[in-house]
Amino acid sequence: MMGLKIMKYGGKEMVEHDGDQSFIPPINFANVEDRVYRSGFPQPGNFAFLETLQLRSVIYLCTEPYPRENLEFLKSRNIRLFQFGIDGTKEPSVDILRSTITEALKVLIDVRIHPVLIHCKRGKHRTGCLVGTLRKVQNWCLSSVLEEYKIHAGVKSRDTDLKFLETYDVSYLRQCLHSVIYQYHGYGSKKRRLLSGEKTFCTNPE
Repeated sequence: MMGLKIMKYGGKEMVEHDGDQSFIPPINFANVEDRVYRSGFPQPGNFAFLETLQLRSVIYLCTEPYPRENLEFLKSRNIRLFQFGIDGTKEPSVDILRSTITEALKVLIDVRIHPVLIHCKRGKHRTGCLVGTLRKVQNWCLSSVLEEYKIHAGVKSRDTDLKFLETYDVSYLRQCLHSVIYQYHGYGSKKRRLLSGEKTFCTNPE
C-alpha cells in the first residue's frame, strides 16, 4: 500500500493515492498482517481501493449470496471467493462457530491465497472471531486476542464470541501444520507471514 494515505473527510475515512482522494476503504477496514486485511462488506465505491491491495482472495463469512456486482468485480480481477456462512441475525452457538471458523482458518493460513481480505457484514463479530483464532495460532496472549476483538466490535461486543475465543483450541490445527513443511517467519518484522511448503491441508486453494 505504498503511496496510500488514510485521511478523514466528513467523518469518513478516505485514502489519498498520489493526490487522488477517490480511494475509499470498506467500513472497519484494517491491516491484520502482511497481505492479510479485514473489513465490513465492500461496496462498489470501495472497489478502487480494493484494487490497490492486489487481492488474490476474499474470505466471506456471511450466509447470504454474494452480490452480482461484487462477484463481477472479483471475476474481472481474478480474485477467488471463499464463503463460510455464519448466520449474523443471532448469536451462533460456540459449536457452530468452532466448526465454521476452523474451516475458514485452514484457508486463511495458506499463504498461496494471499493477499486476502476477510469480511462479514460489519467486520465486527464473525470477522473478529476468525482473526482472533489466527492470533491464537500466532501464540498471542488471550488478553491481547480479546482486546483486538473488542476494539473492532466496539459496544457491539458479544459474550458468545468472547467465550468462543477463550475456549478455542488450536492444538488440532497445530498438529495439522506440523504434518506439512511450515514455519513462522518474522511475525515481529515487516515480513510477518506464515511460510509453507508445496503441500497443504487447506481446501483446494488455487
